[in-house]
Amino acid sequence: MEVFLAAAIVAGTPLLFATVGELITEKSGSINLGVEGMMLMGACIGFVVGLATGNPVLALGGAALAGGGGALIFAILTVTLRANQVVTGLTLTIFGTGFTRFVGQDMVGAVIPGELRASFAKVELPGLSEIPFFGPVFFRQDVFVYLGYIVVILVAIYMFRTRIGLNMRAVGENSGAADASGINVALYKYAHIVLGGALCGLGGAYLSLVTVPIWQVDVVGGRGWIAVALVIFASWNPIKALFAAFLFGGLGILGLRLQSMGVHVSQYLVDMIPYMATILIVIISTMRNRKEGMPPSDLSNPYFREDR
Repeated sequence: MEVFLAAAIVAGTPLLFATVGELITEKSGSINLGVEGMMLMGACIGFVVGLATGNPVLALGGAALAGGGGALIFAILTVTLRANQVVTGLTLTIFGTGFTRFVGQDMVGAVIPGELRASFAKVELPGLSEIPFFGPVFFRQDVFVYLGYIVVILVAIYMFRTRIGLNMRAVGENSGAADASGINVALYKYAHIVLGGALCGLGGAYLSLVTVPIWQVDVVGGRGWIAVALVIFASWNPIKALFAAFLFGGLGILGLRLQSMGVHVSQYLVDMIPYMATILIVIISTMRNRKEGMPPSDLSNPYFREDR
């Protein structure tokens, strides 16, 4: 069981970065359905930079810039030009898919250098890794997983314990009132959309650099859409997003677990489980009638100061 749970955390880490990234974006009042595209761009550029330099910092930086660059396009179109956010997000996914196929078509089958893969080897945290059950599961992971823990903690503190985070949530709840109180609405939206995109890019990079260090054009495999649903499932809370991502990571590798136990189930049926669960949680989430589980009031509503 410990081995399975530890593997679930690895499988859920890309979802964690993408979910937290989309959560930040939505909390600032914008819904970006281009998560899949930004993850693909991050996976592609992260792999390209990693293959060329062998430097993990540069590879992750390139992935974050790629995801943030895609998000910046979305921000310009939706915040400044007030384009429809849903349509723009879907277009960003199409753009990211095409971009990745164009840039990565000559890299199919390429393998990340061994020294770069070694940078993401598992590291046991002294003391914590010896805790019964929890140690092997949570604290015998690679550096990227630990970075995910740190991101969740920092985002939670930022959102709920800082004035800037309060301003960000105010923009998402009522942009007009936030503007009237002196908050630069456009700046907050731009900053959090781009930051969310950068995190999505990092999620994609984990797939191409760590999970599957051999380039595949469709390495993300629909995880971006699952991340969008997980934001709803987690009630726009980064701590809940942590457990939601790991839960779906476990569902994603359930087929391998069943095979290791000698249970023969159709692989197609197993592959359906995360997506069927995604549909189920969206249905359940829409039936909730709790204030804490509701989306930001101004989500997806474009703001134009002269309309106030």
